[in-house]
Amino acid sequence: MTIYRLDHDSLTELPQTSFGNLGLKERTDIQRILREHVQIISTDTMVLAEEYGDWEDSRRRIDLLGLTKEAQLVVIELKRTEDGGHMELQALRYAAMVSTMTFRQAVEAHQSYLAKNGQPAESAEERIREFLEDAADEPTLDDQVKIVLASADFSKEITSSVLWLNEQGLDITCVRLRPHAAGDSIFLDIQQVIPLPEASEFQVAIRKKNRERDVAQTSNKDYTKYCVTTPAGQFTPLNKRGVILKVVQAAIELGLTPEQLMATVSKRGHRLFISLAGQHTAQEIAAANGKDEDRFFSKDEEVFFVGGNSYLLMNQWSKVPTERALAEIMSILPEGHGISYQALG
Repeated sequence: MTIYRLDHDSLTELPQTSFGNLGLKERTDIQRILREHVQIISTDTMVLAEEYGDWEDSRRRIDLLGLTKEAQLVVIELKRTEDGGHMELQALRYAAMVSTMTFRQAVEAHQSYLAKNGQPAESAEERIREFLEDAADEPTLDDQVKIVLASADFSKEITSSVLWLNEQGLDITCVRLRPHAAGDSIFLDIQQVIPLPEASEFQVAIRKKNRERDVAQTSNKDYTKYCVTTPAGQFTPLNKRGVILKVVQAAIELGLTPEQLMATVSKRGHRLFISLAGQHTAQEIAAANGKDEDRFFSKDEEVFFVGGNSYLLMNQWSKVPTERALAEIMSILPEGHGISYQALG
């Protein structure tokens, strides 16, 4: 597309050029600029990491790793060439590699990114939660990874491949970046070429509908939200993991021990907690028990110190009847405990 500059009643064509002719490099120039303005090529997206490659036996790095407000990871690949090279194949490999990333791993990636850019790494989780507008529960990342390819242009092989891959249910966007020069000024023509902007919203809606149908057919996951009232206050909305945590916290504050709770919960109660003598961090408790820390509530304020031992509470409740477990815990609470819960529908 030709770009013109309008001067009063005359039009002046802005000559198209290339990033190479302008002396602009992929990583130090284009990637740096788009990192700070990622919304231009991927709306409602935050940058989690740059040059990300936290996997074994690979020297390859994702140019930019993003996260959408729907908790969907975004692999962003950049090329300054006129044909895009083989960037779609690279991006597919990267998407497969990060598809199993957990929320904890996303926080760690963002911590490293902030530290490298001279920002406080301890704010990584807070930044992500604020972006997702999810402060109550542990967010779950979408299992489908979005791909954004940004290049000066794309070969027919790439566009044909992307169109076919999108028909198979993938989520790939191609954004063309064409530089134009006029004197000492550089202008950038940025256009989404796949899918066409006017078709994007429709395609996203169809893809979302199909995925919801697939999830409904293959998953029995319980998305019920709860409101919990304890002597410490009211907490809402909470998912099933959150409601168990709040009730257990309140029960222990009222004097019940983890051993009493494990003896009371009839299904998987013996695995309700893991423990370690003395006062320890979540990481130390999990390591001593040979367990994966991600399978337990492991924030500092979620570690229980009772009777000289440190405890972690299990967070795996996908196959446990939550309300039965809650009723069993409530049955051994002292009179006037002030704890209640209600499903929100």
